[in-house]
Amino acid sequence: MEEHPLDREGVDRAFIGRLVREFYLRVRQDGRLGPIFAREITGDWEPHLEKMTDFWCSVILKTRSYQGRPVPAHVKLKGVTEGDFDIWLSIFADTAGDLCDPDTARVFIERAERIAQSLKLAMFFRLPAAYSGSVPA
Repeated sequence: MEEHPLDREGVDRAFIGRLVREFYLRVRQDGRLGPIFAREITGDWEPHLEKMTDFWCSVILKTRSYQGRPVPAHVKLKGVTEGDFDIWLSIFADTAGDLCDPDTARVFIERAERIAQSLKLAMFFRLPAAYSGSVPA
């Protein structure tokens, strides 16, 4: 099913930028996720925040402003577990819930859940080795 741009009053690039910045502020304060992000993003956070604002504008507003490749960027991360995505989603849901009306928050959260699922599949799902014996009849 094709997703359409979210057309809600007040949901624009500036709003998404505020949500992204608040979310990453909370992530950086989290005891588990903070150190992971600190290892990956050293120095100035602004380029990452702008990239994530572009990403979320593409996801929510369908602006096509994001030109990155999130799967390869995440697959290379060391020390990330599937459970870390639950923490990420919880912080994201709390942030969206605090900054958005309930219907708008629901859209952000549903899309974040799909993104997290996609990244988890890319990072952690491995097909079993091919069966080398004879196939039972």
